[in-house]
Amino acid sequence: MSTTNTAAIPAAAAFTPQQQAARLVMHRRRKRINVVALTLALSAMAFGVFWLVWILVETVRLGLGGLSLAVFTEMTPPPQAETGGLANAIFGSLMMAGLATLLGTPIGVMAGVYLAEYGQKSWLGHATRFINDILLSAPSIVIGLFIYSTVVARFKSFSAIAGVLALALIVIPVVIRTTENMLSLIPNALREAAYALGTPKWKVIASVTLKSARAGVITGILLAVARISGETAPLLFTALSNQFWTSDLREPMASLPVTIFKFAMSPYENWQQLAWAGVFLITLGVLALNIAARVFFRNKH
Repeated sequence: MSTTNTAAIPAAAAFTPQQQAARLVMHRRRKRINVVALTLALSAMAFGVFWLVWILVETVRLGLGGLSLAVFTEMTPPPQAETGGLANAIFGSLMMAGLATLLGTPIGVMAGVYLAEYGQKSWLGHATRFINDILLSAPSIVIGLFIYSTVVARFKSFSAIAGVLALALIVIPVVIRTTENMLSLIPNALREAAYALGTPKWKVIASVTLKSARAGVITGILLAVARISGETAPLLFTALSNQFWTSDLREPMASLPVTIFKFAMSPYENWQQLAWAGVFLITLGVLALNIAARVFFRNKH
């Protein structure tokens, strides 16, 4: 009695001619759909890249044209002045963004640690995530109006302190979300190995999970800095602006976003050139931060 070795039969021979034809038609149909989907995806990518490249080219072209030594050494000029710069606005932006980052980062990191390590299923964790999602998607002008009503209106004065508080409220939800997400990606095997050695939980978080997620947390902080670097609406209602140099946080303080907004809308050519120079400086600063962080962590690992 002979036996048939089914493994030696080609796969196509297991189907009837009608089934093979149907499979061929389905294969061609899937191939056409794949080509259409790939074409649409590439078209969407090309559309977005086109506008991004155009914006960057215009920023570089017009921004470089407005750059000069006076931009970094002189105060914002009055209308139709022959000379002037952005020294006070650059200083104000650096000070308020830096203080807001220093204020919001520890709060955001600690809240993110709680959500990832302690409050995964607690009612407080769910409530915190819900509130954080609202803050993360809230328009920045709403945050500016909130600080205006609680700080500026109460003390009857615009101030850099109010601007720092408004920017810090923008930093906190971004850092919370990225910290929680990065810590959630750390394998539980690392935590369990540390617990098996008798390590307390706080030390596991500080020495194992946070250290492993360091690059992601730093990236989240940089994203927050990039976001507040160009925020205009919160500062219009809080720090307002100042034509002169000041380091007093209790007084109104100039900033690049507000100066750009004011100068770009003006009919004066010198103000418009300074506005483009400010745009170029903000873009260059954010790009330099991201490149420096990537190079630093690449060398570390």
